[in-house]
Order: sequence, then structure tokens, then C-alpha cells
Amino acid sequence: MNITSYKLNKMTIDKNNQVRKNEANYIDPTCHKCSPSVPTSCLFGKTSKTLDNCPMIISPETQKKAREIYDKDEFIKKSTGVASTVEASGYIKWPRLKDTIEYAKAMGFKKIGLAFCVGLLEEACKVGEILKKYRFKVVSVCCKTGGVKKKAVGVPEEFIGLSKTGYPIGYITCNPVAQALILNKANTELNLIIGLCVGHDVAFTKLSNAPVSTLIAKDRSMPHNPSGVLFTHYGRTFFQKDLEETRKTRIKTPKKES
Repeated sequence: MNITSYKLNKMTIDKNNQVRKNEANYIDPTCHKCSPSVPTSCLFGKTSKTLDNCPMIISPETQKKAREIYDKDEFIKKSTGVASTVEASGYIKWPRLKDTIEYAKAMGFKKIGLAFCVGLLEEACKVGEILKKYRFKVVSVCCKTGGVKKKAVGVPEEFIGLSKTGYPIGYITCNPVAQALILNKANTELNLIIGLCVGHDVAFTKLSNAPVSTLIAKDRSMPHNPSGVLFTHYGRTFFQKDLEETRKTRIKTPKKES
């Protein structure tokens, strides 16, 4: 074996050993636990000073792969760059709809799809009107399209017609599959979610050919502002009570014999 071959083999062995070491020491990242009292190091391109499982420490190969994707995938690179430019252009002053409009313009999108909840019909109408004024072609599909009965997708009888909280909810299911397929047929270039239910938004996003962004996240208890529950007395007491009820239910439920 010549010197060059030896060095190449040694480099390969060392690299493989390092990969095995990284895999052995791997711990899932928990960036949400990074100390709020210490300036977030990644803002400055540095690893965390408080977390040993910072993604920049435990997954250098993944960080490298991400950079390679930016180099190879023109859409991903452009979308990421445009998003950062839009953020800097209207930081704090622009509402999310304005951000969305400027993003779509910079990406060159002309045809925008709206996948909306029937309960947010007025909001969808307003959004459509505004987008049209910015010269976008708007295509929209309501969640109840298709008339699919809830029983057909496995919803138990007790969850049909009336909610457990006493509100009428009907017997026709939301239909994110049809929403996605119809917007695919229309060849939309960007699809916006307006208040789809949790889970229905997942199905829609999975089946959409066009990239998807959430414009309005439905939250009937917090006027469509999910983050509002995090820093309020209502939020603290709600989850405290809910967890207590969950624990009681768990204790009361007997374990099934295997």
C-alpha cells in the first residue's frame, strides 16, 4: 500500500469512528430549554453555552447537509433568502398578510390558493379581496367541499352533530384531501391555510403540490391567536386543570391484562 492510499484509508477509518462516536453520544436536541437569560448563541453563529445537546454540537454532519441543500436546491435557497429579506423589510410594522404578499411577489408567484375553514369564510373573503388588489389570481376551496360524512372517515357517533362542549358541528367532515387535490388541479403556486383544524392542516400540507404557508391558525378560544394562551392566567389555569383531569382519568382506568 502506498502512502497516499494509506492516508486515504486512515482518513476514512477516522471519519467512520467519529460518526460512530457521534451516534453513540447522540441526544435529541431541546433548544426550547436554552436559557432565556443568556443571549441565544446561535444568533451569532455560536454553539449554546448552556446546553450540551445543542444541534450545532451534536449534529455537525446534519448542519453540513443543510448547507449543501442550500447550495443545490435553488427553490429552497431562494425561499429562505426572500423570507429573510421580507422579515428585514417590515420587521414589527408589517402584519403577516403583508409579509405573505411580499414573499409571494419576490418569489414570482402569480396564482395563490386559499384552503379555508367554513367558520372563517368572512376572513377568507377579505384575504381574497386584498390579494386580488395586489394582482394575484386567487383560487379558494372551503373545507366542507365534497359532502363527505364523518362516519365515512371513522368518526364515532358520539362526536357527530354536537360537540362535547355543547356546540353544533354537523355531520359533514372537513375534507382537506379534496381541498389539496382541487388546488393541485388549479396549478396554484402557493397555498395559504386559513383556519384549517389541527390535523386537517397536516393532511392538506402533505398532499399539496404547491408550497404551503399558514396565514391564520384557528383557535376559537383565543381569537385565532394560539400563542395568547401561553402568557395568560386563563392559559395557566386551563392546562393545570386539564393535566389534573388527565392524571385522574389515568388512575381510574384499570390496566388491561396482557
